[in-house]
Amino acid sequence: MAETVTMPKLGFDMAEGTLVRWVKTAGEEISRGDVLAEIETDKATVEVESSYTGVLRKLLVNQGDVVPVGTPIAVVGEPGEEIPEDAGSAGEKEAAPANTPGQGEAGAPVKEPAGESQTTPVGHDGAQAVEDEGMVRASPLAKRLARDNQMDLRDVSGSGPGGRVVRRDVEAALKAAVSAPRPPAAAKPVVNVPLPSVAPLAGVQDEVVPLNRLRSAIGRRMVESKQQVPHFYVTHEYDVKPLLQLRKQVNDLLPEGDKISVNDFLVKAVALGLRQFPNLNASITENEIVRHGHVNVGVAVAVEGGLLTVVSRDADVKPVRLISSEIKAMVDRARQGKVRPDDIEGSTFSISNLGMFDVEHFVAIINPPEAAILAVGSAKEIPVIENGEVKVGTRMRATISADHRVTDGAEAAKFMQVLEEFIEKPMRLLV
Repeated sequence: MAETVTMPKLGFDMAEGTLVRWVKTAGEEISRGDVLAEIETDKATVEVESSYTGVLRKLLVNQGDVVPVGTPIAVVGEPGEEIPEDAGSAGEKEAAPANTPGQGEAGAPVKEPAGESQTTPVGHDGAQAVEDEGMVRASPLAKRLARDNQMDLRDVSGSGPGGRVVRRDVEAALKAAVSAPRPPAAAKPVVNVPLPSVAPLAGVQDEVVPLNRLRSAIGRRMVESKQQVPHFYVTHEYDVKPLLQLRKQVNDLLPEGDKISVNDFLVKAVALGLRQFPNLNASITENEIVRHGHVNVGVAVAVEGGLLTVVSRDADVKPVRLISSEIKAMVDRARQGKVRPDDIEGSTFSISNLGMFDVEHFVAIINPPEAAILAVGSAKEIPVIENGEVKVGTRMRATISADHRVTDGAEAAKFMQVLEEFIEKPMRLLV
């Protein structure tokens, strides 16, 4: 029996994705788990695996199409099976649902055919589900793109049905605005007082850079977090000399490609600590707190154009060396733009480490719907007092940002103290 493949939801706030490339072609055999396509989300380009085994009988969207979540994109069937002409078309047209709490600014995604200009979706009352900007008829995707780029839709010519403004119209207008010549500068007023002459730098002009999908998503989520999540912060200083010594001893026994970083030890320490503080290994919805059974530690990674979080799953039960190798592989895929859905989804707590940039201290913004995030600074040699004597010590500061709806200052402070037990007695991380 033919199976329909739909645009997957690769994140809790994902509404649409761009089909970047078909890895399999029509008529090719495919097995469950094979990479079917590469899909660009707000976060990254993700390799999506097939959930079915058979022959890829029909591709329903083209490379480069922007497709709402849940829209059919392909049909997988048995060899020789007759596929109806309308296979995969069911579900392409749906009523536009009203916004509901917890679904983001646009609620559940409106499912339109790829390209968004073939059909105008119908709302619950039978009226056309078209967003208006003044007297301009525009699709929801076009309006959102215009709003993100502060563009007036009344200045955009629509190419959709009945003059409707669609996504490609806004993108074309943005491109034209970036390439348009700038008006000449107004003449400087004549003054009597002689001014020192300064030669302008040749070729230096303002640069307008449209927000990419990743940067737009980061901005939207961080604004939401700071506005809706009551953050509080607890900072603790750790003696990391024992940890650095242990790391050196371990790395002396490992080949070059398997060296363990300080952050790998911290992931393990955080995971063990979270086992004792389930309120910090939690997420919050409108009416309830979910204390997660698995400890999945997200690690912030700088990539071109933004920031991604790769996830070390069940880090509390894995050895440090396995945590290290898995994180290295996920970071490599993230920087190549080839992450898998499991690489970046499902974290229950996050770590942001800027220690490699010689950062003494900073605070991080909570990654919704998680309840907390740990910001880690550099390990530095500083003067410390031991038994009344000034000595050289190696210290590292870390700050937890926590959601006051889920936890309180005393609990967060106790968690930071438990981390001290693991960081300053690091053999506990290896046994």
